[in-house]
Amino acid sequence: MTDADLIAACLRSEPRAQRQLYNQFAGLMLTVCRRYLKRQEDAEEALLLGFTKVFRALHTFKQEGSFEGWVRRIMVNEALMELRRREPLHLSFEDFAQPENLATTPATADTQLQAEELLALLQELPTGYRTVFNLYALEGYSHLEIAEALGITEGTSKSQLSKARALLQRRLSGGRAAAPASQPVYSL
Repeated sequence: MTDADLIAACLRSEPRAQRQLYNQFAGLMLTVCRRYLKRQEDAEEALLLGFTKVFRALHTFKQEGSFEGWVRRIMVNEALMELRRREPLHLSFEDFAQPENLATTPATADTQLQAEELLALLQELPTGYRTVFNLYALEGYSHLEIAEALGITEGTSKSQLSKARALLQRRLSGGRAAAPASQPVYSL
């Protein structure tokens, strides 16, 4: 069944289609929510609330872009709302001018990590760093879009990203082993 067929069946309130849509995207979208929320329960809550919004807004999907991208955007927004409810977004403003807090190498470091290690590293970041890093590096938001979504300035977004990268690089150089060749790996 194509996305268009699945959407049409969901719009006709067919339970099998609704279940299929949920099953098709739930795993991936839970991973998206987990990148923003530390606790599994909070990510699951955001996922369920996000799917409620997906089903309610399904009639607004214009078939102009990727359906998965449309669902992902809803999930990211819901995860951000849950983040605001659960973990107030404390952006770090200390040591703005300290060069050691800024990334000194490109974000495309050649370090290889297993997906679980990357998620664990991201979860260790302070909430503000983690949120900006996820939105910019993983979701492809611009600094302007991040600033608007989080109610911060573009400069703050850039600073948070730089500090997140620097902190990740410090933690990576602290002796984390590379993933075994038989495991799927992701470049940071």
